[in-house]
Amino acid sequence: MPEASAIRLYATRRFTPAVEQAMDARYQVTRNWADTAMTSDALAQAAQGCEYLMVSLTEKVTAEVIARLAPTLKVICTLSVGVEHLDLAAAKQAGVKVLNTPDVLSEATAEIAMMLILGAARRAAEGGRMIRDDTWYGFTPTGMLGQQLTGRRLGILGLGRIGKEVAKRAAPFGLKLHYHNRRPLPAEEAMGTTYHETSDSLLAVSDIFCITAPSTPELKSFLNAERIARLPKDAIVINVARGDMVDDDALIEALQSKRLFAAGLDVFRGEPDIDPRYRTLDNLFAVPHLGSGTVETRDAMGFVLLDGLQAIERGETPHNQLV
Repeated sequence: MPEASAIRLYATRRFTPAVEQAMDARYQVTRNWADTAMTSDALAQAAQGCEYLMVSLTEKVTAEVIARLAPTLKVICTLSVGVEHLDLAAAKQAGVKVLNTPDVLSEATAEIAMMLILGAARRAAEGGRMIRDDTWYGFTPTGMLGQQLTGRRLGILGLGRIGKEVAKRAAPFGLKLHYHNRRPLPAEEAMGTTYHETSDSLLAVSDIFCITAPSTPELKSFLNAERIARLPKDAIVINVARGDMVDDDALIEALQSKRLFAAGLDVFRGEPDIDPRYRTLDNLFAVPHLGSGTVETRDAMGFVLLDGLQAIERGETPHNQLV
């Protein structure tokens, strides 16, 4: 590696002020000042001659991009836990290291999951529109009835770092906790949740079904019409993982038909160009991918990448190195 002051870094998006200040102090930084998602071709052109590449989940770093930036490119850093937008095999073949941001965004994402659970269950989106549109008809004993959380069953698909933080926050609300992983966790890590060997078994008991598993090829469009049919009547669907794990047609139909009581979504397929039908649903409580969106978390995500780079420069293997 060259001396720190000479290392060239390309940042595809703007980062928090504290992270950008640290980047500028350590490296020769070039930025995408427009702070918009870059095409693969634009990225490959803009990052020419850079040893380090800092991206977000909105940029696809394909085998072609890596080939065009090699052999100068040494490390790809992604401001995300998920790496489905990176070609890890191509990076490994080219000798390019890859860093991500595990461990630091679980709490913030779990907070969003709880907000979505509460908002969907208590019809917060519909109620908020009534206030803004001046259509609130006043209190009635049977008006705007939602679902109380106490005693309901929360099914968590993926009891990993984020799933555990969701479980920790859900328990005090009186929710009964269930989960499915590929294999059961040791009792001391399961936090009193009930394990289900299959996702079908979990779906059957999930009054609230929360997706926190990482996106994998096997989980693309996981929540389809067939699996929605396995949920209890009037169930609620929550997604804080990735939008491509939900079949939009199936979920929208289930919300329109009232087969599901509601959904709470932080992520969407093709975001920000989401299916326009979502905007018409009163029983959808949605936010624009806010899972890790706190100053504290975005600072921590940026610094775990910068710390990883410095570890590599010292000849060490950082804990967040994937390749």
